[in-house]
This record gives sequence, structure tokens and C-alpha cells, in this order.
Amino acid sequence: MHTPTGFLHEGRAYGLLAAAGLRVPRHGFLESTSLPFAPGEPIVLKGIADQLWHKSDRDAVYFGTFDLEALKAEATAMQLRVPEHPWIGGLVCERVAFKRLSGLPTEALVSLKRDPDAGWLVVCGIGGLQADAWAALAPPMLWPIALMTPEQALDDLRAHWLGRTWLGYQRGTEALTDEAKLLAFLKGLWRAAEGLEREGVSLLELNPVVLDNNGLPTALDGVGTLDSPIAATVATPDLTWYRALLNPRSLVIAGVSSRDGTVGRIILENIRKSDLPVGALRLIKPGTPAFLGLPCLASVVELAEAPTDQLILSLPAYQTLEAVEQLCRQGGGATVVYLVAGGLGDGADSEGLGQRLVACLEEHRRAGKWTPAIVGPNGLGLFSPDQALNTFFIPEVKLPLAAKPGHLALVSQSGAFLITRLSRRTELGLRAAVAIGNQMDLRCSDFLKGFGGDPAVQVVGVYLEGFAPGDLQATAQAARVLRNSGRRVLLYKGGRSQEGMAAASSHTGALAGDHALQASVLRRAGVLLAERMEAFDSALAWLGAYPKGRPASVAIMTNAGFESVVSADLLSGPFHGSKLTEAETAALTATIETHGLSGLVSSRLPLDLTPMADEAAYLASARLLLNTDADVVVVGLVPLTKRLDTSDPAVYGPFTIALAALARTSGKWVGVAVEGGALYDGYRQALREAGLPVFLTMEEALEGLRLIASESEV
Repeated sequence: MHTPTGFLHEGRAYGLLAAAGLRVPRHGFLESTSLPFAPGEPIVLKGIADQLWHKSDRDAVYFGTFDLEALKAEATAMQLRVPEHPWIGGLVCERVAFKRLSGLPTEALVSLKRDPDAGWLVVCGIGGLQADAWAALAPPMLWPIALMTPEQALDDLRAHWLGRTWLGYQRGTEALTDEAKLLAFLKGLWRAAEGLEREGVSLLELNPVVLDNNGLPTALDGVGTLDSPIAATVATPDLTWYRALLNPRSLVIAGVSSRDGTVGRIILENIRKSDLPVGALRLIKPGTPAFLGLPCLASVVELAEAPTDQLILSLPAYQTLEAVEQLCRQGGGATVVYLVAGGLGDGADSEGLGQRLVACLEEHRRAGKWTPAIVGPNGLGLFSPDQALNTFFIPEVKLPLAAKPGHLALVSQSGAFLITRLSRRTELGLRAAVAIGNQMDLRCSDFLKGFGGDPAVQVVGVYLEGFAPGDLQATAQAARVLRNSGRRVLLYKGGRSQEGMAAASSHTGALAGDHALQASVLRRAGVLLAERMEAFDSALAWLGAYPKGRPASVAIMTNAGFESVVSADLLSGPFHGSKLTEAETAALTATIETHGLSGLVSSRLPLDLTPMADEAAYLASARLLLNTDADVVVVGLVPLTKRLDTSDPAVYGPFTIALAALARTSGKWVGVAVEGGALYDGYRQALREAGLPVFLTMEEALEGLRLIASESEV
């Protein structure tokens, strides 16, 4: 019998499934000494050959009765039909009677796959010969084993076309099985993944899986691939780097020029405005004892005797690499090293410098030697409000940053994405904002772990163009830890199209990967995954103001009919429009009368106060709505009405403060959409400074709420 290489044949697959307690047909190879069949018993003979995945396509499947000599002859004929596939043997299988429903698919396809980024996955959907066609109508379910339980998978299966058919939930059908049998099957798949891992299996496809006459899921075929076990990952740095990065007691910069406007010089000018301790800042500048009033070191060699918390290398790619290699050789010098330069592992790296950097770090960590933690390369810098520490190479005149500590942390693979958000959302209270570049050492998951250990962080906003190898699962697991502690991770993943993947790869060296897989894994971990940038920005504004809570009931209050109508159309899905009780309706009617709006305003939601409402009417109505069952009140302000003073800070300032105070005292969320042009930017800014999330349109406000409301349980 031929021993296949890299191919898991059906006979071996059945053995692995049976070891996990799963139902498989009675079976045996013709070449064995005894077979578990009686003469004349209905059987299926299958020709098993190396790399023969689709036996029926090659006429290597025979239905008949058990007759040993006749089956041997049939197997010989099969072998002749597949001469390019080394023969393994003829596999005799029990012919399993299984349940069917007229006009409905009852066969399943189940795949167990070891993904290098996501770990073990179970894919389950409609199977049989028309599996591809059915997948377009009822996409298969994707279950990352490390992030889900069989019970959670059963919840998915109940709602899927396949599960609804099996359980008799489709109209006019009867149950073919029950939930207990399906749960036992799913638990067996979870156990099977452990056995497949031990055997070095990377893929096992079961098609079809049918329900036998007892309702037990039974695999009627199984093939897969055998690979070498995935190499153990190199340990990442311990979390001492986190404090050294965000709150360094000492900092050294290499690459500061005497010319104004250069990268290193801008970084230095920004850092000198920080709250670093006196004497904490040094430069590396050969042949110069002091420069611009700061002490200088000749090279990183001197850091061995006088180490620093953080070293910023604003040097060309090759010099950056040499500096890191020297630190590793000397066994010390900097807890964390921030690499500004590109040209290491990205589209501009034509000499393999990035590979050399990774090899150096891995070699030292495997040997248990001291190794610095590396952020980048291709990093734009960071902002840490605790120390007013700004290491961006963007001049202050272009990006003035106010040190406003808060509960939000931002992590971005793209420096441009990060600084544009900081420029647009000056009201955000931050623990940190870090551009992480190419993730050649510290990866997205490491930053989530760092924030997970920091009680000041309640919300993490993430922009990624690609996951570092193997980091998808680690990121999801770190996000789950944050979510289980009552915190949130909001993420936008770029590079989803072919064009986006190409752009990401050329810029950061990122591999965008399969978005559907990544999205499933991340959502299972409780990540708020934005499919549109507008949704990310809107959700960021809401969570920047209100890290806790989940919108389910939304009350809308506007002064424009179109906002009321559009908002009503959007109140569906994961949240709903708030409803008033009779008593609340009566109270609203009285409020309308008090403010002279009778005959103009209807006492119902969404509430259209009309352009005749002034600030007092808005505040009185907001106070009332915040005492209903609404979790969120979204206030629409079309500022062109004469009844609202949008030009005099002495008037609109107290209004914005009073509206924000209502939100705080109620413990509920209040957001404001100001639908006007640049003339009203000062008005918007006053609302932001009062602590309210502000939007340009009601649609924008509600899109972010929808994303937050869709958050999955973990």
C-alpha cells in the first residue's frame, strides 16, 4: 500500500473522526484481513489514491453489495482509471441510509482548517454536488475554534438555512434531527481539531455530511492535507516596553540635523515641549558633546553604560538596522526603540534589510538574550498626553496637540490616518495615539495587550492595513480580553480589495489577507468592525464621549422635517426608535405649549420642534426625553433658523454646557448633528468642548450608533 505524502485520504480521515467520537460509516480496506460486512450487504467501494480528491469525477466510486472477489476486481479496474495517482487501496464503506427532504438541501459540507493567522476554523454550510450554488444563497458559517464554543456554533446553525432544515424550522418541514445530536456533533468537531493538530493535518474536508436514520450527522467522505506542524512563534517582549513608550523617564534621539524642517529636527522640537523630567532628553551625534543645548552620545554603544527608556532612530534604513543590531550585540541600551525610517520590509526594501532585522530579533529571543522591543519601522510617531509627549515628525503649526488625557487609545498602522483623526477630533480625551508602522516586532496584538493592562484605557480605536504573520488570532484574543473586562475595541481594516491590498503592500509591506475570514474572527472576539470609514469615525466620536453602554432605544429631536423623516427611516436593526408612554406624551404636549409651539409641533417621536424652537425649548425637550426609556438622544440642529443664536458664544456657550450637563446627570448618551456649512464650525467646536459628540449629519450620527449597537456578545 502506497504511503501518501501531504495527502490525508478518506480511510485515515475516518479514523481521526472516530477517535473524536464522531459517527463514520463502517469501513475497511480490501487489503485488510477482515472486513466488517456480511455477504450481500449494500456497500460503497471507493478507490483511494494519492492526491485523488474527487473520486466520483474519475469513476472511482462503485455502489454494490459485499462480494470480496468482485470488489477486488472492481478496485483493480479503478486503479487503471487513475494511473497518475499512486494507488493506496480500495476502501469498502457501509452504505449509509440518510434522510432527505424533497426540494430542500439536507447535505452539509464541513471543513476543518488550520489557518496560520486565525488558528483552527470550522466552515459549515450546505454540501453535496451543488454546494457552490447553494453557498451564494446561504453563505457557509465560519467558526474560529479558539474564540467560540460548540454552543455558540449551535446558535448560528439554528439560524442558518441548513440548521433550519435539519431541525424542521422551515415552513412545512419536519425535523430530521434534534439540537442535542447537533451539539454532540459540534463538540466532536472541536475535539477532532485537537487530534488533527497532533497528526500534523492542516485541512480536512467532509462532503457530504448527512443525517442517518437516527438523526446522527455522518461524514460520507473526507479528504485533507498533511503539513509540518506550524513552527512555534518567537516570544514577544514583556510589557515593560509599554511604560517606556508612553511614559518614558528618559529618551534619546538619533538623527537630529542642524537644518530646520528635517524629520529628526521636527521630532526634537516637538519633544522639547513635553513634560519629560529635566535632563531626561539626550541626542546621539558623533563628534559633538552637546547640540542645541542637549548632551550628545557618540553612538548607541554608549547606551550600554547609560541606557534609556526609549530610543527614537530617525536614520536611513541601513543605519537604523545597524543600530538595532549593535544594541542586540551589546545586550542593552534601550527598553523600546521607535523606528522612523521606511525601507525595511516594505516596497522600498530591495536589499532584504527587513528580513535581516527580524532574523536578528528572533535569534536573540530564541536564545533568551536581552532584546529591545521595536516599534515600526515606517513609524510616524506617538502622542502621550500624560507627559504631553509628541514624537510625530509633523510641525506643531500643522498639528497642534492639546494634552487632554482620557480613556481612548488609538493605534494605527498608517501615520497619516492617525494624525488626520487627531487633527479633526481635537475633543478626544486620549491615553495614547501610536503609529505602529510595519509591525516587524511589536504588533497590533501587543498593543492591545498593553492597553489591556492599563486601567485608564476604556476604548481602543485601531486602523490596520494588514496583520503581521500569525497575529490575527492573537489580536482577536487580546481584543476578547479587553471586551470581557468591559472595554471596547473599534477597528477598521483597510486593504480589502485587490487594489487596496496592492496599495497596502507597497506602502507598509502589509498583507491584507482574506477579509471575510478576518471579519468573522474579529467579530467573534467582540470587536466593533467598521465596514466603512464613516462608521468608524462616527463610532469613535460616540465612544470618545461615552465608553460604557449600548444603544438600543434611540430618541430623535430635530428642528427640521427632513431630519425627522430620514432619522425615522434609519431606526431599525440593532436599535429602535424610542416610544413615549401616555404620561410622557402628555408631558411633552405641556412642554410644547409652554414654549409657544402649540399647533406647530406634534407630541410624538421623532420630535420635530420646527425652526421656531429656541435653546430653551431644546433643553426642556431633551430633559424630558432623557427621562424616558431612551438610551440615546440624538439632537438635530439645522442652525440657519433665527431662533437659535449660533454666532454669539455668550449665548450658545451656556446652551452647549447645559445640554452636556443633562447628558451627565441622566447617565445617558446625547449627540448633536449640526447640519450647516463652515460658518457654524465655531458652534460645533463649542459643543465638542462641552463634551458632546458632534456630527455633520443625522445619518453620520446614526451610522456610528448602529455599529456600536451591533456589538456581539463574547
